[in-house]
Amino acid sequence: MDKGKIAKMIDHTVLGATITEKEIKMKCEEAKRYNFASVCAGPNHVELLSKELKESSVKICTVIGFPLGANLTKIKINEAKMAIEQGADELDMVINIGALKEEKIDLVITDIAGVVQAAGDSLVKVIIETCYLEDREIIQACKAAEEAKADFVKTSTGFGNAGAKTKDVRLIKETVGDKLGVKASGGIRSMDDAIKMIEAGATRLGASSGVDIIEGEKIKNDY
Repeated sequence: MDKGKIAKMIDHTVLGATITEKEIKMKCEEAKRYNFASVCAGPNHVELLSKELKESSVKICTVIGFPLGANLTKIKINEAKMAIEQGADELDMVINIGALKEEKIDLVITDIAGVVQAAGDSLVKVIIETCYLEDREIIQACKAAEEAKADFVKTSTGFGNAGAKTKDVRLIKETVGDKLGVKASGGIRSMDDAIKMIEAGATRLGASSGVDIIEGEKIKNDY
């Protein structure tokens, strides 16, 4: 795998309370230059992403119920519908983490399925926030995402107390197999980090440091 292939796996992320339009535009230019998979920004910037990424191969990604996942399902559904109407191609939604911890699995499935249905043909990546979960809960969350017909399971928001860990990526991959994609996100800042996540089973990478990853150290020849 070469740098170009890894670049096509990166969701170039620009999320945070202080993000400006200038930063969004810069990320979009970088994403087009390096041929990243998508630019992922907050729902308030979807229209700007649509404008900046028009006629490019870079997808428009936004977040739903972010970063806590504690919104009511109907709010997540409406948020998803608005994002799609404004041009989003991919939605990264946060599950109801508290419901999962309480083993209210039907609620978790219903929450995910509502967003999946609202998304239509657009991809839905389900953020399970692995830093708060035990292994059995990670497995339950993966199975809920599969039952709700989501497209990906994603490790983290990047706003929890830890980001992606290779052991969690490996467990997610073992659980979903080839039925769903696996997105590792949070704390991926170098080519070495990226390769470790891919080796563990990640098929997509969420990172705000996409340029640093690609411009950083050389990939090992035996990879």
